[in-house]
Amino acid sequence: MASVEKRTRHTDDGRVTTFWVTRWRDPSGRQRMRSFDRKSDAERKRREIDAELLRGEYIDPTAGQITFRDYATGWLAAQTFDASTHEAVELRLRIHAFPVLGSKQLGAIKPSTIQAWLRSLHRLAATTRQVIFTNVSAVLSAAVDDELIRKNPCKAPSVSRPKVRRRKVVPWAPERVFAVRDALPERYRIVIDLGAGLGLRQGEIFGLAIDDVDFLHGKVTVRRQVKLFHGNRQVFAPPKNERIREIPLPDSIRDDLAAHLASHPAVTVTLPWKVTTGEAAEARLVVTSRERKALNRNHFNTYVWKRALSAASAAVVERFADAHPDEDAPASLRIDLTRENGMHALRHHYASVLLDAGETIKALSEYLGHSDPGFTLRVYTHLLPTSDERTRRAIDAVFRGIPAGSSAESAASPQVSA
Repeated sequence: MASVEKRTRHTDDGRVTTFWVTRWRDPSGRQRMRSFDRKSDAERKRREIDAELLRGEYIDPTAGQITFRDYATGWLAAQTFDASTHEAVELRLRIHAFPVLGSKQLGAIKPSTIQAWLRSLHRLAATTRQVIFTNVSAVLSAAVDDELIRKNPCKAPSVSRPKVRRRKVVPWAPERVFAVRDALPERYRIVIDLGAGLGLRQGEIFGLAIDDVDFLHGKVTVRRQVKLFHGNRQVFAPPKNERIREIPLPDSIRDDLAAHLASHPAVTVTLPWKVTTGEAAEARLVVTSRERKALNRNHFNTYVWKRALSAASAAVVERFADAHPDEDAPASLRIDLTRENGMHALRHHYASVLLDAGETIKALSEYLGHSDPGFTLRVYTHLLPTSDERTRRAIDAVFRGIPAGSSAESAASPQVSA
């Protein structure tokens, strides 16, 4: 147990001063001590040490002297992230955390330190601040687990964590989907079919090979994506969460895909597998650049996709003006160049069409490659038919005497919305 001792020291001018020393042995048996000018402070420290030792929560006072930068660097090296995630986390820590927190000792990082650091990130988007904060909090949680610090200051009640307002997904109407398709260069129009007709992510569209398409049985296997590392270095990699999946190939998408391949035959592209130093992997890609290379998302989004959005927006507004010369075009017709109108909007359209047709959340989750159907439900629950609608149809089916095995929808009166 800890103890308190009274000590004296002689100053250079001959005076005698009194101080108090708290002494204890840590769990390893090593002798520790700390000096205080007041006995009350030494006694308080003694009680704290005794309580921590009794609860098994003792933390070496010198353990937290390692800097945040040094500890975070070691923590990152031990993680099992995939290469692109590792690179992204390293970049966030280096650019946004190390300039403020990097030179500070872990034990010196208090909730007020974290709050001041968060305030310095106010110019960043809310989603970006949230991800950076999550990364820093993960580092400090690991330091708690390693018994370098007692608590994670990011989890203190006084820290205002970055909050992101989750917007409900608003799927594109079919008219917008086809307007953007018409505005794309002819060789890239197939990305609309693959996104809105199969629900593929952008990287999966860029990584789709002709060998992944079973035209005979109407199936598409999603087994790779094109990932982009810092410096525009591309690799082939498994789909997100390494979830290889099969998706039904509708006849309309099959026909459009066949027509595309007739005009633009698949091109064999070689890229490293998973990491930039990985073994070479080949795939006969369905869609490639004019230079017969895998599409680069940075270039495509800036110089192809956004230009198509602008052209489609202008075309839709012009058609409205021609049809309604005395009215201003509604703002909803215009396509803003925002994140919500990136290629991911095609997946949302795909999901909304399937849910409207009565597809289950479980099946949709599998087609989209989500790891958890609950996530799919949280994102798209507001697109499901309402419960009162289903209730009306179910009761109508009974009281109108629908024969067994018949569709309740086929007997719905014209006044009931489908």
